[in-house]
Parts: sequence; structure tokens; C-alpha cells
Amino acid sequence: RNADPIDPFQFFDPSRPMRRGPSQSSGSGVIINPDGYIVTNNHVVQDADVLEVTLSDNRTFKAEVVGTDLDTDIAVIKINQKALPHLSFVNSDDSKVGEWVLAVGNPFNLNSTVTAGIISAKGRNINIINSNNSNNPQAGRTAIESFIQTDAAINPGNSGGALVNLNGGLLGINTAIASPTGSYSGYGFAVPSNIVSKIVEDLLAYGMVQRGWLGIQVGTVNSELAKEEDLSVNEGAYVSGFGDLEDKSAAKEAGIEKGDVIVKLNDISIKSSSALIEYIGLKHPGDKVNVTVNRKGKEKSFVVTLKNRE
Repeated sequence: RNADPIDPFQFFDPSRPMRRGPSQSSGSGVIINPDGYIVTNNHVVQDADVLEVTLSDNRTFKAEVVGTDLDTDIAVIKINQKALPHLSFVNSDDSKVGEWVLAVGNPFNLNSTVTAGIISAKGRNINIINSNNSNNPQAGRTAIESFIQTDAAINPGNSGGALVNLNGGLLGINTAIASPTGSYSGYGFAVPSNIVSKIVEDLLAYGMVQRGWLGIQVGTVNSELAKEEDLSVNEGAYVSGFGDLEDKSAAKEAGIEKGDVIVKLNDISIKSSSALIEYIGLKHPGDKVNVTVNRKGKEKSFVVTLKNRE
């Protein structure tokens, strides 16, 4: 309908044909170890009856899903094959804005396509994962979004493919684009490798993700919020509340209050809610985190023992 606003943020696997009977869609993936484990996007494999993996040498294998994580849109699948070439994760925190990167995938079913660009920004939160899972009762408002933004050309079919640095290290998994048309318009988003590797490790070890939670609702501090709430800082993660499980919030138990601005986690400066979400998303239940807040112009520190979601 023409009256509806256009949502520019989209996952970029092809739309499934609107017809009766079976349909097909395609995406990309990255082999992460020689024993056939492959990382891709959850939205590439969800609801699939049959998964088939075609390698760059045109060998084809049936695949099974090892585990998925709705909160990061990451999935691990496996093919029954050994001694495969694979990519190793690198530390995505070391990547820099302006650094050259390559995107590898299968846009429009064009196998093994490589495009080049730079890292345009880091720590982007575009609220696409929650909106895509809006009809899924398991999703909730729990997405872990801190995307690497790139201008390397990525299109439908690139979902789940690799974003690599010029040394061939795996920096991220391409996941979404910002586009009014559904095709490349200059803005692509990848899940950082540090988040992906943590998800993969948990899925392989436990079959599910073991994620620590502070138990807070946060927003990014900007000039408008700083003026409205009379804050003493212009950067950080603003604690707007504790959610439905306030009585079980690890942060509240430790002494953190509504209206605090989190400015540091352990020794890491926190300048936005995305930075906080990414850092905590790498932790496990039971981990202790030293949280520094700015409260009415004064800094206070609290040791918070993270809990699980429940």
C-alpha cells in the first residue's frame, strides 16, 4: 500500500515465490572448521524442510542444523565431510573504520562472488532482528545488534556470507542491507566475528546459547536525552529501567539505579547502548562485570554478577 512507510532495513535472501507447493531460496555460508561445520544466518535456514550445501567446487551435500540463535540471527549447520578448507575468526574489535574489507557470497545465485569496500561504521543497531522475529514468541526484545556497516556490494543471496579483511580473516557474517528497493544501495551490515564466534562455541558445546544478562533497559545517550534528563555526559548507555523482571535484575541488585549512565564495563569505555549490548552479549551467566556509571555527575562502580535470561 502506497500509504505505508517503507522500512529500508531488510534481510537479503530472495523472497520465496508466492505459489502453491514447495519453494526454494538460497543464501551463503562460511566453513569454519575442517569437519564440515558452517556458519550462516538463521533466517537463511529457518523453516527449511531440506538443506543443501553446494561448495565452490560444485560438490553438493545434505546439511543438518546444529543450532540457531534468534537474538543474533546466527545458525550453525553441518555437512558430513572432512578436511575442508575453512576460514578462521579474527578479532573484530581490532577492525577500524575505513579499513578495506571483502564480502564473499552468492548474490542472485551468482556463486562465489567477491566485492570490495570499506568498513563504514561499527556498532550499528538497526532494530531488524527483533522486527523480523515480531511474530515469534521466543524472540522478545532481546536482540544482540552491534553490526559492522560496510559499503562492499551485497545483495539478495549474500545472507550468511563472509566479510573478511585483506588477510582473509573472518571479520563478520553479512546479514542485512539498508535499501528502498531490496537491492544494493550502499549500506550493508554484518554480525561481528567476536559475537559470531561466541555463539558458535556455545551452540557446539551446549546446543544453545549461554548468555549473561544485566537485567536493564538501555538507550544511547545523545544531546537530546542529555538535555531532557539533565545528564552530565553526552555519551554512554542510559539505564531507562529494569524491564518486567525488575525484582530479578542483576544490575539493580548490585546497586545500579534508573537514570544512571553506564560509561565503562571493566576497562572498556561504553559510548552507546550497542557497545554495551555487544560487550555483555559475549559474557556467560555467572561472569562478574565491573560496571562504572555516571550518576548526577559523579562516577560510581558496581560489581554485577550476570544472570541468565530467566
